[in-house]
Parts: sequence; C-alpha cells; structure tokens
Amino acid sequence: MILSLENQVALVTGASSGLGYACAEGLARAGASVVVNYHRQAEPAEELVEKIRAAGGQAIAVKGDVSKEADVDALFSQTIAEFGRLDILVANSGLQKDAPSIEMTLEDWNTVIDVNLTGQFLCARAALRQFRKQNHDTQISRAAGKIIHMSSVHQRIPWAGHVNYAASKGGVDLLMQTLAQEVGEERIRVNGIAPGAIATAINEDTTQGEAGKELLKLIPYGRIGDAEDVANAVVWLASDLSDYVHGTTLFIDGGMSLYPGFRDNG
Repeated sequence: MILSLENQVALVTGASSGLGYACAEGLARAGASVVVNYHRQAEPAEELVEKIRAAGGQAIAVKGDVSKEADVDALFSQTIAEFGRLDILVANSGLQKDAPSIEMTLEDWNTVIDVNLTGQFLCARAALRQFRKQNHDTQISRAAGKIIHMSSVHQRIPWAGHVNYAASKGGVDLLMQTLAQEVGEERIRVNGIAPGAIATAINEDTTQGEAGKELLKLIPYGRIGDAEDVANAVVWLASDLSDYVHGTTLFIDGGMSLYPGFRDNG
C-alpha cells in the first residue's frame, strides 16, 4: 500500500501559518484538494493556495473564526460547494493568552477555550455531519472520514502560567477520545496529534539561540522539531496506511512527554 490522498478533500483550520500551513501543504503534496482556512491572515493563506496550484494541486482559501458556529457552517458550506465532499478534517486552529492563573482575566480564559476547544468541537461536529451525508467510496479511502485534532504535549504536562491553554488541550484529548468512541462503528477515524517544541516563525524567541539550547534540556532526542515533522504525521494519519489507528494521540515531541527531568532518578 502506498501513501496517497488522491481524490480526497481536506480542510485545515488555522492554515495560514505555522503547523496548519505545513499540514495543508503536506496534504496537498500527497494528492488531496485542500481548503486553507484562516481567520485574519488572508495574504499568506492565498499565497499557500497559489503555491499548491502551481504544483498542480487544487486549493481554496476560506476565512472563518472557528469559535463562531455561523462561521464554521459557512466554512463547510464553501468546502462542499467547491469540491463536493469532505474526507479529512485537521482541526488545528489554536492560540495562547498567557498569564499566571491569579492574574488571568475571564476574557482571556474564554477566548482560549472558545478557539482551542469549542472551535474543535464545532468543526468536528460539522465534519461528522458531512461524512454521514456523503457516499463512502472505499476506492478513495478505507475510512468514511478522518478527523485529526491538533493538541499539545500540554494535554499531559501541566504548564504553569498557561492554565487556559493546558485546560483546553486536556479537553481536546477527551473530546477526541469520546468522538472516536461514538463514531468508530461508522468507519470514521478520529485521532489526535500532540506536538512538543516545534520551531515556527511565532516562537523564534524560545526555539533559537540560548533559549533554544535551554529548551533542548527538555527534549531527550536532542533537537527541536520542525513543522514538517508534524505535517508528516498528519498526512500519515489521514492516509490508509494508518487505517487501524483510531482514538489515539500521536506525540510528536522528541520525547518531551517522557518527563526528562527524571532521567537521572529525578
């Protein structure tokens, strides 16, 4: 069996930068038609669409705030109007608004939960509804649909000063598992990805230079990840090569979730 997503349609939320951008590009490279969702950054989303098209693929960019039910409905409607079906959802949109818990505002708590957790629920619900409506062509995919939730090592590792983010990712883990339990018998696969330290443009201050060297102390494998490391895992989970993988989270973290501080007996 070869890794191919030919004749499949993938929707990636938050795909105008970082991990979402890499995932959308990777899915297109594997043959999928891709919907590049963005909230505010239209220009990089359109640039990615042109890049995919220049390489012979199909893609569109669609604006939408995943924390808003109406925006999610419109996003999925535009996907179906353009491509006629949906096979893969990568629920990637996420953000941070950090502060010590005692100083965190309710607004910042709600904003992160709304995007990181409620947004993933709204998108997964819309994807499940579409999967049920469309015909399952086993020549295209062994699964009737695939959902991949973007989580974080902080679904497992507490993170002081980021209580809203950690809570949202813990919620994503049980959201994913519960959905998987509900819909597995329909041949719909639901899984998660939990990245660790991944170098992207928005976190250069923590992954480069002296800060990057300090960060390596938390990574047994001895390197900081690249966005492509995550994209490769997403493409694999979206393909038939992982058809018997369901209800699990794949940690892409170089061993960060192994609590490396205990390597020398703590």
